[in-house]
Amino acid sequence: MIPRPPHSSEPTSAEASAWADVLVRRRLLHAAVLTPTGQWLVQDHPDRPVRLLRGPADVLTLAATIQHRTRSTRPESR
Repeated sequence: MIPRPPHSSEPTSAEASAWADVLVRRRLLHAAVLTPTGQWLVQDHPDRPVRLLRGPADVLTLAATIQHRTRSTRPESR
């Protein structure tokens, strides 16, 4: 696998919002809400605690973690 280069700039709120929307629509997160302070409230499942993410970079890190976990647990499709 070819490693991805690190982000060349800080992630934007719009980028984090797009990823949060995809994660919720695909039911990989129960909820993701942007607060007025720029922090994010996320919840994995309805019965789990709400977590606070500090900003867009944390949302993208969460998305990458979920994506890695999803890809590493599914069987190969060759």
